[in-house]
Amino acid sequence: MNIMDAAFLADHACDEEYEDTRETVPDEVQDAVRTLLRWAGEDPDREGLLDTPARVGRAWKEYGRGYEEDPAVHLGRTFDEVGGYDEVVLLRDIPFHSHCEHHLAPITGTASIAYLPRNRVVGISKLARVLHGFAHRLQIQERLTAQIAECIRDNLDPLGVAVVIKASHGCMTGRGVRTHGVDMVTSKMLGCFREDAARRREVLALIGGGKG
Repeated sequence: MNIMDAAFLADHACDEEYEDTRETVPDEVQDAVRTLLRWAGEDPDREGLLDTPARVGRAWKEYGRGYEEDPAVHLGRTFDEVGGYDEVVLLRDIPFHSHCEHHLAPITGTASIAYLPRNRVVGISKLARVLHGFAHRLQIQERLTAQIAECIRDNLDPLGVAVVIKASHGCMTGRGVRTHGVDMVTSKMLGCFREDAARRREVLALIGGGKG
């Protein structure tokens, strides 16, 4: 046996071991995928598609993992010692991936999340976790934007919350009008960012990279 054959067998063995440790996809889920493949004009029994139903089932279990968690848990640990800091906290351009509930098509974009702390702050990675907790569900962008803002408001009690999402929708780029290069932008302002025009301009300028 030459080196290349040995490497191939080793890789194949690793693949089989990996396959064995993955979650089993129920038959009804795999049958549903086969039905979709037939509806699209494919033959689910051809060699290249034999493992597709199981792969799709595992993929959708991962896409929907946000249903298995409460995003608010990430905001449970806060810090009161902020050294007198009383200005905007902003995490800008966080990449995310979701799926629209109308066509199950991908939504890909970035979110900027800002809040004005009242007397406590949260670790910055937790803001991204809140985003992903809601994004890993079937969504519409407007609801996703509102859910993130309201979760932060309800759990951190800040003076204000601002969320801006910019995303591309597969249901528009891959079907229907098939228009590429178009982003949808949504925003949700709560507290002082909604009530105070100056504060709103400030946070939007920060989200836009300092461009007023």
